[in-house]
Amino acid sequence: MPIFILRLLARARLLGTWWTPAAVLGFVYLTSWPLMALAEPRGSELVEPAAYWWYFVVTAATVGYGDLSPETAGGRVVGVYVIVGGIAALTAVFTRLAAVLERSKGRRMKGAVTVEASGHIVILGYTPGRTERIVEELIADGPCEIVLCAWEDVQAHPMADHDVTFVRGELTAEEVLRRAGVQRAHSVLVDAHDDNEALAVTVTADHVAEGAHLVVALRDIGRAQHLRYVDEAVRCVQWHSPHMITEELKDPGITEVYTELMTHGGAGTYSAHLPASLGPVPVERCQVALGRTYGATVLAARADGELLVNPDWRAVLPPGALLYYVSSRRLTPEEITKALGAAE
Repeated sequence: MPIFILRLLARARLLGTWWTPAAVLGFVYLTSWPLMALAEPRGSELVEPAAYWWYFVVTAATVGYGDLSPETAGGRVVGVYVIVGGIAALTAVFTRLAAVLERSKGRRMKGAVTVEASGHIVILGYTPGRTERIVEELIADGPCEIVLCAWEDVQAHPMADHDVTFVRGELTAEEVLRRAGVQRAHSVLVDAHDDNEALAVTVTADHVAEGAHLVVALRDIGRAQHLRYVDEAVRCVQWHSPHMITEELKDPGITEVYTELMTHGGAGTYSAHLPASLGPVPVERCQVALGRTYGATVLAARADGELLVNPDWRAVLPPGALLYYVSSRRLTPEEITKALGAAE
């Protein structure tokens, strides 16, 4: 009988599908009921329509509550038949589930998935060690969804131990970037093997992206002007500065601030010692007095050998402490003394 069922399912092309357990259970149910009716004495509660379906489910699932059971030897043989059919159906279900899970895992490992997320970060390109470092810095402030899209020479998911979705394919192909969800991404990083490749990938990424912040890592930052022909909004960052890359991905435009601070002209970063004549000075007084008088902002302070970045306004700096500040020009000791003295 089992061989007959398998052949029938194979001929109907249902073997190995979700229909297999349903067909087995249906066949066993339709054949076991009349057999049970023949084996059991007339008037048996077991073969009543309202009762037999319950007995069949409980027996096929091998639970066996015992509230209904056959009275005759023939009925018990039919019960065994139901049990075997239930075990066969459950085995087919678990086999099918295992196959689905294995196939899903295989697709994930091979990068054949399609990303449905939105507001995520897409990294286009993979460099062993470097990409792991970028991902770790991205998630340092908290969990975020990251999609790694790599060339076809990356045969399997290179970061399977990270919570990163892997997409594999030609990075200059629109279909591949759409599978990575570039069109719904918050930020996209082009981290290619060289600057020529970066330019080619950026052209496609800019075409697919719909409002995503596009960041390109360049070895020669002088080639940033070529990327501006693609899109004025593209941000170019030095390839050897992974930390700056991750900051730009999370907070668009921050590298422009860094560039402005590191470039001559406009706002600059300076340092100056607090005049000893002022005695201990609260950070709040430094921020308010220098800000109102000269438009300067205190970034950090070094006191007693300790560097305080973004110091607490309630902190008190000792005489001679070193201030690091942003201003349109360097302030003289006399100007600092005058501003802070007037604020007392």
